[in-house]
Amino acid sequence: MNLPDGLLSSQWTLAAWLLFIPLFFHVVRQAPWRRLADSIQLNVWLATVVTLTVLWSLSAGVKPGLSLHLLGAMVFTLAFGPHLAFIGLCVVLAGISLNGTTGWQAYAANALLMGAVSVLVAQAVLRFNERFLPRQLFVYIFANGFFGAAASIAATAVVAALMLAIAGVYPIDYVLEEYLPYVLLLAFSEAWLSGMVITLFVIYRPEWVSTFEDSRYLRDQ
Repeated sequence: MNLPDGLLSSQWTLAAWLLFIPLFFHVVRQAPWRRLADSIQLNVWLATVVTLTVLWSLSAGVKPGLSLHLLGAMVFTLAFGPHLAFIGLCVVLAGISLNGTTGWQAYAANALLMGAVSVLVAQAVLRFNERFLPRQLFVYIFANGFFGAAASIAATAVVAALMLAIAGVYPIDYVLEEYLPYVLLLAFSEAWLSGMVITLFVIYRPEWVSTFEDSRYLRDQ
């Protein structure tokens, strides 16, 4: 995560841009912008962007590209849906690119990893839970807020590590031994913080969470 400029070859960088540009414009066209017409929802969306910009700036790692930081993709996806979450994470990435945490050349690759992959996994976990698990408040908070957040950040880190190994940046053995074990620790932190935030939201501000419906999750409580 947080790939710096020059880490990937020009071919990988170009491929990332060719994938990111059409994806971004497709998401922008499909996004439910009407929700942000509400000033309260817009303020929450912007506050989430600012908070994550700070969190993404606080990263640690052993090698360039093998950094660790909280993502917040699951909270963003649960609160605003996948489209606005992906756009918001792209804005977050632009923020840390402006402050020098990462570079603009690698922006597309970072957006695909920390934006597209994380939101895709978060949305997949949400859909799976909605279809196969009981519609209960505890299930929503634990399966989505906790487990979903851990799965999202773990998947992002694994995909980033595999990409760096396939691209020949780092040997696969080094990535497996020196990077991925620490991802498990980060996933636990992500799960705990995301679960706590979602718990507070659905209890005190359920209108801030677009995927949470009282009629669905509190009907039999």
